[in-house]
Amino acid sequence: MLLLLSRRFAPLFACQFFAAFNDNFLKTALVFLILFRSGAADAEALITLASAIFIAPYFFLSALGGELADRYDKARVAKWVKFIEIFVAGIAVVGYARGSLPVLYAALFGFGALASLFGPIKYGILPDHLERKELPKANAWIESATFAAILGGTIAGGVVSADGIGVTVFGPIMMALAVGCWFVSRYIPSTGSAAPDLVIDKNIFRSTWRQVSELRTDKRSWRA
Repeated sequence: MLLLLSRRFAPLFACQFFAAFNDNFLKTALVFLILFRSGAADAEALITLASAIFIAPYFFLSALGGELADRYDKARVAKWVKFIEIFVAGIAVVGYARGSLPVLYAALFGFGALASLFGPIKYGILPDHLERKELPKANAWIESATFAAILGGTIAGGVVSADGIGVTVFGPIMMALAVGCWFVSRYIPSTGSAAPDLVIDKNIFRSTWRQVSELRTDKRSWRA
């Protein structure tokens, strides 16, 4: 419990919780919007597309996220990622208010892209601030927060999408979570640059392929 109250960990823990909650809050609200406004035949395909749009950036941007986490101060990158997320949340609110699936899909893709960039930071930053013996507990807390946020976001997204509840509830919740996430990210302690001379590869396909190739050299990680 002391770890949860420590500035070395608490801001990152809260930031991850808010981010995961918002991701699933939006995705669930989008699913309900599809179900209410689309025919039965189209709904299944559109819901599957929503999941694919959110997950796709992880395949292509995770390597870039890792390079950014190594090249720059992880805390600083986290602040910028979460600041941009506020504007993506605004796009989601506009899309929900208009009932526009393309706009909501764009916002969902934006959340997925930002989450894929934040992923290497949230795990890579833990060894910078915590002792080795604290890492298993910290990773367990991060994972538990993520699953709790997924559950909470999914439930909340379904509730606000019920009849009689609209953008007047969805919008403030979405924006409050995004702003709150950015606010707590500002308290993540600085880490410095792990590899200040690293050249960022702007070709995301090449960097992804290189990451997979390097992963294959470690049999235990590759099997996992």
